[in-house]
Amino acid sequence: MSRLPTLDDLGPIKGRIGLVRVDFNVPLVNGRVADDTRIRAALPTLNELRQRGARLVLMSHCGRPEGAPDPALSLEPVARHLAGILDVPVPFVPQTVGAEASKIVAALPAGGVAMLENLRFSAGETSNDPDFSAALAALGHFYVNDAFGTAHRAHASVLGVAEHFEESVGGRLLELEIRALSALLDSPRRPFVGIIGGAKIEGKIETLVNLMPRLDALAVGGGMANTFLTAQGFNLAQSLVEHGSLDLAHDLIEQAEASHTDLLLPPDLVITDDLDHPRRIETVSPDKVPEKTRAVDVGPATCEAIRELISDAGTVFWNGPLGVFETPPFDAATLATARALGACPGWTVIGGGETVAAARRAGVLDALGHVSTGGGASLELLAGKPLPGVAILRKSK
Repeated sequence: MSRLPTLDDLGPIKGRIGLVRVDFNVPLVNGRVADDTRIRAALPTLNELRQRGARLVLMSHCGRPEGAPDPALSLEPVARHLAGILDVPVPFVPQTVGAEASKIVAALPAGGVAMLENLRFSAGETSNDPDFSAALAALGHFYVNDAFGTAHRAHASVLGVAEHFEESVGGRLLELEIRALSALLDSPRRPFVGIIGGAKIEGKIETLVNLMPRLDALAVGGGMANTFLTAQGFNLAQSLVEHGSLDLAHDLIEQAEASHTDLLLPPDLVITDDLDHPRRIETVSPDKVPEKTRAVDVGPATCEAIRELISDAGTVFWNGPLGVFETPPFDAATLATARALGACPGWTVIGGGETVAAARRAGVLDALGHVSTGGGASLELLAGKPLPGVAILRKSK
């Protein structure tokens, strides 16, 4: 953290234009913001810069428009919503760069805020196009990255733009995220428990490898658990299994043994014959999964074992649902784990969209130590990998 430039490192900024990368990738329903959690997470940075008299140009992506305009993903509703929160006008710039953008930005008063259109309407954003980066940079005098959720992307607004500024710093949200997640690697309170779920091992291998020696216990759920159980020789019938990752699962089991990490794989599973129209729902042990059924959640014995691990943990990190969370009743274990985490006396950190959604639905968000705004970014940081959007700030003069 000592090497990360922050808002404290900015010189006088009154009247100067700050180009601020935020993560306003929020759900939009019928032209309205359905969940403004990410918008509100940026308020400490925006308010501090405004109080210091800066003029702010906010840039963000929303969804995956594939480099072309998509009216359903326009950030105009976000600008309106932000204006209501700040109680000031937030001019919307219908382009990301160009003469009109420059004109609107130039007219901002001290403390004013403008919102650019969705960055991903331009193919130059995801390709980190040098010309697009330069055109964005021309709008401002200094750069602030407060979008932890995209800090692992080598995109123009994250990487290319930062190269154009001597004053290129992290915002308060980025600072908070890095501090909270780095503490998991550097100085976790013991016992340190990891809970990893979701469908696939593939995107989490490096995180698991890096965390394993630091963990006292690791609980695995979701589709990932099916692959681990299959690697142990269980036949899970029609369950989701990454057959190409069986050797990796076996290696991780051996790594857990070598690092003296207690590995909890589900002692029971909830199975069904049909996910959408189930005629049969049962709880079985991994060695008794019936033919023509699939595992869709972990069972009550697994939930109780996880609850016991959490009950006296000093630190807990959780990423990924333990079942098919989007299809009740197969969200039961995920919600039970969220409630157990809310009662944990230790430092609790969660990341990933479905994990955060589960904590919100369980009503425990306010009881958690840190709720990360970046699922993929948090996993890469915990894997020990440099985040491009952070590394470039550390190189800034």
